[in-house]
Amino acid sequence: MADSLFDLELPDDGDRVSLIGAPAEEPTSSRASAPRARSARSASRAPLAVRMRPRTIDEVLGQEHLLTPGAPLRVLAGENAGPAGPSSVILYGPPGTGKTTLAHVIARAPGRKFVELSAITAGVKDVRAVMDQALLDRDMYGTTTVLFLDEIHRFTKAQQDALLPGVENRWVILVAATTENPSFSIISPLLSRSLLLRVHSLEQSDIEHLIDRALADPRGFGGAAVIDADARAHLAAVSGGDARRSLTSLEAAAAIAFSEAEAAGNTTAETSPAETDVAEPTSEEADLADPDTANSSEDSVRSADPAGEKSLEPAAPVRITLAHATEAVDRAAIRYDRSGDQHYDVVSAFIKSMRGSDADAAVHYLARMLEGGEDPRFVARRIMILASEDIGLADPQALQVATAAAQSVALVGMPEARIILSQAVIYCALAPKSNAAYNAINRAIADVRAGASGQVPVHLRDAHYAGAKQCGHGDGYIYAHDAPGHVAAQQYLPNTLRGTVYYEPTQHGFERTLTERRERIRRILDGGN
Repeated sequence: MADSLFDLELPDDGDRVSLIGAPAEEPTSSRASAPRARSARSASRAPLAVRMRPRTIDEVLGQEHLLTPGAPLRVLAGENAGPAGPSSVILYGPPGTGKTTLAHVIARAPGRKFVELSAITAGVKDVRAVMDQALLDRDMYGTTTVLFLDEIHRFTKAQQDALLPGVENRWVILVAATTENPSFSIISPLLSRSLLLRVHSLEQSDIEHLIDRALADPRGFGGAAVIDADARAHLAAVSGGDARRSLTSLEAAAAIAFSEAEAAGNTTAETSPAETDVAEPTSEEADLADPDTANSSEDSVRSADPAGEKSLEPAAPVRITLAHATEAVDRAAIRYDRSGDQHYDVVSAFIKSMRGSDADAAVHYLARMLEGGEDPRFVARRIMILASEDIGLADPQALQVATAAAQSVALVGMPEARIILSQAVIYCALAPKSNAAYNAINRAIADVRAGASGQVPVHLRDAHYAGAKQCGHGDGYIYAHDAPGHVAAQQYLPNTLRGTVYYEPTQHGFERTLTERRERIRRILDGGN
């Protein structure tokens, strides 16, 4: 029996977690009763992504940069993680990259128990309750609580403050997961007390390895299905580096393949992918189905009547083809959150691709934004800004094209607006580039803010009101259209800024012509010919 009414410890053989205030039950033989059999059968029907969750640090795919020998995360997950190791970690990365899995692996070390909170539903009261219980368990039973906090970026400052005592005093090992940049979403005191680790999307080779593992592993299909190479590559490609999505897609493709095989008479209804013979489910998997019937054995998923029931083993593995894979999922996962990091990263890449004159890359990022649900009017505004900031007078028509595109997008809307935006993006990407106008206004503003304004020359001042002439306003002003070439030889800048140059045209596009004209004008303004 459990030592404590508050036992949440994860034993070595599974993730058995008792409810707070209730004793954890001892494992019971799966042959004890029919309800046990039904529980294990339900456990085998847990989602494939849950059944295939790694149980040890060595089963984790990808993230090699975090799992090298002696790395802090590997030390934290080890049996001999002592007080010198990291106490808390913040895992930052896109969905489906193993953040939750790593938390479970860390919690499997001896003497630890696992508690999970979601920032969506938990409040300060919940956090404090976990901290109080963790301190009690540490003092009374010598156990360490691993607190997994998902989506910590959704916590307010006050909620994050409630974590500090437990983290600072090591009452808990905090494993926090976020898809948002921690520098913007997590308070500095918590960041300084935690190890920040970046978790990357899985490579396609990792996803393909995961698919093969799921097909062969008894927790998955146990060899009941095989997959063609092109189908495997398709599922890996459309997953977007998301392990969870790849396994969900594999499960859907396998269901189609099993249904077709059953209809063709090559297998039976009992051999659906969720019901193939599986090894003893982990207590974590069983708990998902029925917390009261954990640790049932593999025998319970077989027929209760050894004489009258069909074998659950198919005659031959069911083949998953590219057709099954494309029917299961025909659109790739798009990592694009209009309020998150992906939004800013993709928009940044979009602008920089146009600025860098790579039309293909710019159209690619345009497609990602539109497929991710970005407002096309936002995209149009960004194109207009670029047309002035990065093209400017090297091609004055670029701003006209961008403005016309923005107006057309507002009138037409999606999906046809994608064509208009593509036209404007390609034009701006291939147009000659100049940031001379951008630099000119920035230099002028810098002078104004620094106090280098000076007095407006008297001959340029307003002379249209009564008494202006008596003040000398307008005296000596030369009307430009009365001068040869419509350029008058007179001073325009204040005396304190005389000779200052703000606009320095490039030799790109139309600015080559402007450079020549500017030189002629400056000679006249300076009193030359």
